[in-house]
Order: sequence, then C-alpha cells, then structure tokens
Amino acid sequence: MAATYDVVIIGGGIAGLSLASALAGKCSVALVEAEQQLAYHTSSRSARQLIPSYGPPVVQELTVRTLELIAARDAELPGPVLSPRSFMLIGDDETVRSEASGQMRMITHAEALELCPVLKPGSFSAAGLDTGSFGCNAPVLLEDHRARAVAAGADIITGARLHSAQRLGSGWEVGAGQEAFQAGVLVNAAGAWADEVAVISGVEKLGLQPYRRTAAIAAVEHSLPEGSPMVAAADDSFYFRREGADVLVSPSEHVASAAEDARPFPGDVERLIARLNSLTTLGIGAVRTAWTGLRTEAADGVPVAGFDAEAAGFYWLAGQGGYGFQTSSAMAEIAAAQILAGRGGSAGASPESRTADALAATRWSIRR
Repeated sequence: MAATYDVVIIGGGIAGLSLASALAGKCSVALVEAEQQLAYHTSSRSARQLIPSYGPPVVQELTVRTLELIAARDAELPGPVLSPRSFMLIGDDETVRSEASGQMRMITHAEALELCPVLKPGSFSAAGLDTGSFGCNAPVLLEDHRARAVAAGADIITGARLHSAQRLGSGWEVGAGQEAFQAGVLVNAAGAWADEVAVISGVEKLGLQPYRRTAAIAAVEHSLPEGSPMVAAADDSFYFRREGADVLVSPSEHVASAAEDARPFPGDVERLIARLNSLTTLGIGAVRTAWTGLRTEAADGVPVAGFDAEAAGFYWLAGQGGYGFQTSSAMAEIAAAQILAGRGGSAGASPESRTADALAATRWSIRR
C-alpha cells in the first residue's frame, strides 16, 4: 500500500535536504534518495566556500540570502557552519577586473602577497578580494537540515532509486526501490539526474547538463598561514585554499559529463600540482585524497525552481551548478513558499523580495 504525503522530494543532496527542512512541520514530507547515504554525490564533494561575489547576479543575490539564513541558525548549533575566509582572485589586470563583481574590490600586488605569502610575485599582476566570503562546514549544515526535517516529522528514505512516477487524478503515484508513495507535489531535486527523473515522470526534460569538477587534498612543505584567503585564478583555471596543515586544490575544470559517480581523470591532479608548484612556494607533495563532483547547470546558468507549466504538481529544484551550498537555503525558502501556496496552504512569511524578484526575472515558473 502506498504511503501518502503532501510532498515527495526526489534527491537527498543539499537541495533536497534544504527543502525538506523548510517544508517539514508545514505539510507532510517524504525525501527519497537513491543511494544508501544522503549527500553521496556532489553535496559531499564541495569546496566548502560561500562567495557572495561568485556567479551571475541571480546567484549572488541567492548567496547573500543563504548566508543570512545560515547565520541565523549558527547560534543554535553545536559548532558553527560559517567561518570567515576571504576569497582572492589573481591574474592579469584585465581578466581580474572583468571577473570581479559584487562585494569584491581590487587590491594591490603587495597586499595580495601579504595575504598569501606563498604566491610567487611574478605569478600574477593583479588581484581582487572578497572579504564577505565564508568557509562552510558542509557536514554540519547537511546534518542540521536532516535533523530539523526529521524532528518536524519528515520521513527520509535512502537506498530507494526512483523507477516510476505518473500523474494520477490530483496527485502523483511514485515507485522508488521497494517503496510506493502518493503525493500532491513531486519535487525533482535529483541534481545530475534531474532530467532522468523528468523522463521517468513523463515530463519533458530541460536539457540540464552535468559538468565535472575535481579537487584534491595534498601535503605541502610550507603550509598556508591560518586565515589565508581561498585563492583562485581569474581565468578559472585553478583554486587552492588551506585545509589544516594541507592544501585543497582544484583545476576548476568544466567538462561535460554523463550523470554518474564521477572520479578524477588520471593525470588531472598531477598536472595541477606541477602548475601550482611553479606559481607558489607551497611545495605540494603527496595527494592524500582526490574526488570529482558534478555541477549540473541549465543552458543559461540560472538555477531552476518552479512548477512545470505542462505537468501539474511537478516541481523543479535543480540546476544550482557549483553554487549549491551558496544558493540552497534561499532556494529552499522560495520553493517552500511556492509549494505551500500552490497546494492551497499558507506560505507563511514571504521570502526576501530581492531574491524572489531576482529569480522571477529569469525563471520562476518552468516553460511558462
């Protein structure tokens, strides 16, 4: 016999968990995850940095609101999610200025070297700094969303891959693993698999594309000082930051991929380390661990949130790209308000108008 809920969310990454915690207690919610553990794919492979000056204007607006929402929760948690960590762009003057936006300001060459003394002076000529950027304790944030959702009555089911979904009467009938569900609203928060979920549900896919992004943690001869900024190339060819006594590095690649359990390509991390050793005095050595996540994007780079105009009760919450942790809380706030209003309930407090308006100007409803 199918279990009945107001809302069934497909996907247990940061998008789905954020929405589950925002909806739970206001309606009945089930979150269904294909893997045996939550946040197994991209959400567990994050750079753990929230940067208000990073991404298109819509993403920057959502990031500011997400930071506000997380900061409001930090005082109630056993350990903070947010810790101040500046973000610095380096490169030639033209490229840095073209990429600097939002809260980022240009700084002098000498200031950049003082902030990150491992940089070789000849490795860049210009720099921009965002001092409103924060490191993010992703496991604490994910667990907070999970715990809040469960405490408010949400059911979370793992190891249940979606295999069927069809519109019946005024709702949806869903099959996942050995479980069956009925719901008024079906939320597609499946990340790299969002288009696949749409196809299974008989909904036209949006052409969302996953892209690879690899990172690694490696030992160094000369550690970055505590409080060092995260440093990224303005041409988006690498970034690195302190990770305890080690360093986290990424080639910042943007390579199209199928939806899969991605792994680093042989040689990618080694080539990056060789390059960074030529640009810095870090002395990067042994790789302790490496991983690849998938950043799923719509063609215009704007996160996807809204009811599908051609499939009643089918809600898209996808395409947050590499900005998932930056945008997830604001996106969940907006999505929860729209879902509750759409099913005839009270939406409660309206989301911050600037984030709602920013998203509405680009893509609020799907295929309207």
